[in-house]
Amino acid sequence: MTATPSTVGVLEGRTAVITGAARGAGRATAIAFAAQGADLVLLDVTAPVPGVPYPLGSESQLAHTADACRRHGADVLTAAVDVRDLAGLTDLRQRAHDRFGAPHVLVNNAGIVAPSGRPVHETDEEDWQLMIDVDLGGAWRAIKVFAPAMVERRSGAIVNIASTAGLVGYRNFAGYVAAKHGLVGLTKAAALDYASYGVRVNAVCPGNIRDERAMDGRMLSEVARALDVPQAGHEQLFVADHPMNALIEPDDVAAAALWLAGDASRHVTGTTLTVDAGYSVR
Repeated sequence: MTATPSTVGVLEGRTAVITGAARGAGRATAIAFAAQGADLVLLDVTAPVPGVPYPLGSESQLAHTADACRRHGADVLTAAVDVRDLAGLTDLRQRAHDRFGAPHVLVNNAGIVAPSGRPVHETDEEDWQLMIDVDLGGAWRAIKVFAPAMVERRSGAIVNIASTAGLVGYRNFAGYVAAKHGLVGLTKAAALDYASYGVRVNAVCPGNIRDERAMDGRMLSEVARALDVPQAGHEQLFVADHPMNALIEPDDVAAAALWLAGDASRHVTGTTLTVDAGYSVR
């Protein structure tokens, strides 16, 4: 007899919190989780942040992500929350608990890539603090808020979206590199803190992610802008740094996060899953 493949999603009956969910890899991850049965708590800043020189995820983009997830049958709660705002995250935790109970998965995806584009000694203190506070401090706050319920339940998965900048250096991106290296370190430390409670903590380190129109991505364009790379044809310039001759797709990041969130990786913790088409092995 041939076994009938299961149609139950790998996250069926679970709730995932995803930061930076309005667009890009955050949107792709939310949709992938919804397709696998998860209910979702999706948050993004949905407002300009002083010091960030480009528009961040908007309210309409977050709503678009939520609608795409609902088409897969997910129950979705959205919230406009800045990951620098501990009180806002704490309030969202209560709202999410009232609706879904304790979360099973946390994906720390929120982050900024600029202000950047200057050597270390020309980096303003305000720009340095902003980068660290969002890209590293934001993940720490979200773990601080949402991990206790996982510890109490003795199960859970935390996935931090880092970068190849957490593994190697990038010229003129000291704040971003420092924050992402810190996020990899936070991943390893938290993995040890929570291992005995059955809560796994891992990181995904993507290479350059293509700005897919369906995901409203713009991160690669902003990297190009920070480096004064012409917008016309900038993707081809970045492709040359990847041995597999390809940029990373948002869905590649989503697939890695999905694996780390599910039971197939039940004995994986404290690791960095690199998705970079060979960039960091050169």
